[in-house]
Amino acid sequence: MTTRAPLTVKVPVVVAAFLVAVSLFTSELVLRRLEEIQTRHLETLARVHLDGLATALVDAVLREDVWEVFNVLDRTRQGSPDLTATETIVATQDGRVIAATNPRRVPSGAVLPAEYEASQTDDLRIRVSEARAFAHRAIVYNGLPVGAIYARLDIAPLLAERQRALNTLIWTNVGLTILVVIAAWITVRRMLRPVQILAAHLEEGVAGPVGTIPESLISRAGPEFRRLFLAFNTIAHAYREREDLMRRLAEEEKLASLGRLASGMAHEINNPLGGLFNALDTLKRHGDRPFVRSDALSLIDRGLCGIRDIVRSALMTYRADRDGRLLDSRDLDDLKVLAGPELRRHGLTLSWRNGCDGRIDLPASPVRQIALNLLLNACQAAPTGGAVEVTVDIVRSALHIRVDDSGPGLPDDAARILTAPAAVPHVGPGSGLGLWMTARLVADLSGRIAVARSRLGGASVTVTLPLAQTGALPDVA
Repeated sequence: MTTRAPLTVKVPVVVAAFLVAVSLFTSELVLRRLEEIQTRHLETLARVHLDGLATALVDAVLREDVWEVFNVLDRTRQGSPDLTATETIVATQDGRVIAATNPRRVPSGAVLPAEYEASQTDDLRIRVSEARAFAHRAIVYNGLPVGAIYARLDIAPLLAERQRALNTLIWTNVGLTILVVIAAWITVRRMLRPVQILAAHLEEGVAGPVGTIPESLISRAGPEFRRLFLAFNTIAHAYREREDLMRRLAEEEKLASLGRLASGMAHEINNPLGGLFNALDTLKRHGDRPFVRSDALSLIDRGLCGIRDIVRSALMTYRADRDGRLLDSRDLDDLKVLAGPELRRHGLTLSWRNGCDGRIDLPASPVRQIALNLLLNACQAAPTGGAVEVTVDIVRSALHIRVDDSGPGLPDDAARILTAPAAVPHVGPGSGLGLWMTARLVADLSGRIAVARSRLGGASVTVTLPLAQTGALPDVA
């Protein structure tokens, strides 16, 4: 996976690249301009120097007076301090040397050296690689050329000056680039500091409770980020209020469910109690008769066993200690007793198939709560005289609980509450809070919920819970 560089790196790099491009462009212009200025300056000095020599050498060249030419060259050898002629040659019109400043290399009467033959025009020829330039000036008398002056100039000082200018440009641009990059990095970090604060609080909200941004940070932020921070704090307060409201509603819904179940259980217990009192009354009156005593005791035993089953099922489902006890297959079978009042009230037929045996590596309380919530919801959805089917199996290291009903089917809003509770904007009493609690419990167990159409005609809700989820869970339902 490719990791992209942060803005605190990207912006300085872009600034540095921009500055390098600008410095290259400006350095090229400056050096080109300096070269043009130096060339014009050299041409001017060479023209002035050679014009003076040409005027002084006219008579000596006409007479081809070697010593006079030597004398003139010797007098003008110093020249300008900005122009150094390393060699000067005076020749006739046909290219024969009259005199030169270096007579040993170029003696009088010799043929003009080949390196000067290309300097037959008044243009200055510059050879940067050899650090020298060649100049030419014709000697004219009465409008007719009678000879020529050839000069080899030393341009090493000009090239050294150009190199110094280049070095100054390079180091100046490097220094400015470093300073600007550091300034850009500091500036971008300061500008992105509010974004980092906001990102940190958002990540904190993903991992746990959403915290608000402190007032000290808000006061130091700019006007744009100050408004953003205040808006975030408003959302954080609203989210925490929503979470608190959800918890209160969940508690109220749980109490309401307990009330409904308690009412049903009271009805279920009240029926055998009437028989128990009748049996006790019969024992008081006719307890001396063996067959009457046997029937009465059998009735009392059955009634007490029924009451025991109901109380035990309620206790195991709504135990307050939440001690992290592992689930047992009998814990799920007890749910039939708790759902019995609802089933009988609506005249429903329950088909129950529990394919598990023994202990299951899941916490008992939340799994029983999930199954009971789905079973009671199916009882409410199924029409009078309908059917409800519950199937429990362990497949591929996961517990599967499927609840089918013959009702009209699960509405889209209710299905969204089960499959994506975080995306539901509002859940309240009567609008699926029990389903929302079920979804939260399943999420806490790292499980998933699937909603489909049942073969009974209504909804089919399947809960898949991976095993090896031991330990106590928060009391979220």
